[in-house]
Amino acid sequence: MQASKGNKLWRRLAEDLEKPSRQRRNINISRINRYTDEGEVVVVPGKVLSCGNLDHKLTIAAWQFSQQAMEKIRSANSEVITISALLEKNPKGKGVRIIG
Repeated sequence: MQASKGNKLWRRLAEDLEKPSRQRRNINISRINRYTDEGEVVVVPGKVLSCGNLDHKLTIAAWQFSQQAMEKIRSANSEVITISALLEKNPKGKGVRIIG
């Protein structure tokens, strides 16, 4: 995450990911669905779990995804990407929300 040294979003995300894995957030798809709108880009500094359904198109980046969560996200025509891929795609973090 060298390129993002001065960006608040990426710095906050790096701080969250430095925590031990047992302290990272586990977020269900239902929560992502509830707090997002069509076309948003969200990042989860933890694991995305499969409870619930997604009824709109999103781009979701996370540290980890459960297999069932990935299947549900893809079946909703949404995109699953890694945090490092999101950083390469959007180094300024413009329009990205942290969920969790």
